[in-house]
Amino acid sequence: MLYYLSQQILDWAHGSDWESRLSFLRLFKYITVRCAGAAITALLLCWWFGPKIIRWLKVQKFGQEYVDIATEKGALQNRVDKKGTPTMGGLLIVVALIFSTMLWAQWNPLVELTMLAVLVLAGLGFYDDYAKIVKQSGGGTPPRVKLITQFALGLFVAIYLWQLPAESGLKFSGAHKFMHSNLVTDLMLPFCKYPFHIGAAAGILVVLLTIVGSSNAVNLTDGLDGLAIGCTLIVGFVFLVFTYVAGNVKAAVYLQIPFVPGAGELTIFCAALLGAGLGFLWFNCHPAQVFMGDTGSLALGGGFGLVAVLIHQPFVLVIAGGIFVAEAVSVILQKGWFKYTRLKTGTGKRIFLMAPLHHHFEKKGWHESQVVLRFYILCVLCAVVALASLKLR
Repeated sequence: MLYYLSQQILDWAHGSDWESRLSFLRLFKYITVRCAGAAITALLLCWWFGPKIIRWLKVQKFGQEYVDIATEKGALQNRVDKKGTPTMGGLLIVVALIFSTMLWAQWNPLVELTMLAVLVLAGLGFYDDYAKIVKQSGGGTPPRVKLITQFALGLFVAIYLWQLPAESGLKFSGAHKFMHSNLVTDLMLPFCKYPFHIGAAAGILVVLLTIVGSSNAVNLTDGLDGLAIGCTLIVGFVFLVFTYVAGNVKAAVYLQIPFVPGAGELTIFCAALLGAGLGFLWFNCHPAQVFMGDTGSLALGGGFGLVAVLIHQPFVLVIAGGIFVAEAVSVILQKGWFKYTRLKTGTGKRIFLMAPLHHHFEKKGWHESQVVLRFYILCVLCAVVALASLKLR
């Protein structure tokens, strides 16, 4: 919005005495300037509205009054009881993120699609959080409803991207030439120079798994104060770099990665996410004043998945979001092994003391803050490996 306003003012002032006085408005053409503006705007919005939203959530009694499942199973012996802490704090993140992106970015199909996905998943998460509050149990929305909504969104995105004209889709920047490619049918792997053609069916499946898997993985990670949002900030920085490079033809040619026209504006989205995440962490750090809830975790995870797809880097998300992947895999393995052993022996057995993975380490005696900080360290290592894939090919 500010970009378009600044350009209109410059066009009006062109050839007049005001042109030199308003020359500073040319700064709005630069993605780096608008990134800084988006991040600062989102951060200030969170700091300003955070206390107000927390008070409102408390007044509305949008808090967790039931006993957490981890408490029931003894995982919270060494940390503060969180009963009564307001949830749905993801509203703060989503509002700051969407407003800052709309204010500072140039609107193009990539940005609009990403914001649409975030809003849809935030709505789904809000409904789930509200259902938990009404029932005062950990049940919430039936898993089938959540998965159907997520898969419907992922299918819509996949078909939309598949049908994009070649000139509006992906152009792969080789050392000396551009090669038309499709965001869905051609798969880019980390540490490889050229995309692999996998066809429409397999490509649509990859898009579905990326968006749905990322959304649920972040949701499963959101179990300790500051854990999910801190890891989100680290992964968000990785994709801030990747989106900037993917949208800059010179950088893309030099690093031999796919150049996606318009992807640079997704850098504004990532910057706004970093600002909103930092602002929310101010209130979510231990002991948390507010929880993100599914409202935030589903939206942020789905947003990451879509951004990764739009810049042709879904497998970079697997590397950068290694913590999210580990949390999701721990739940899948735990449930799968329990059902298998119960079917074979009549008694279900577990691989981990408790799933998701962060609760396993709590059961081993780690303090909540230890788990969070050590997971941060591991997430940074994953981010470094992901960033290294830009150059190591």
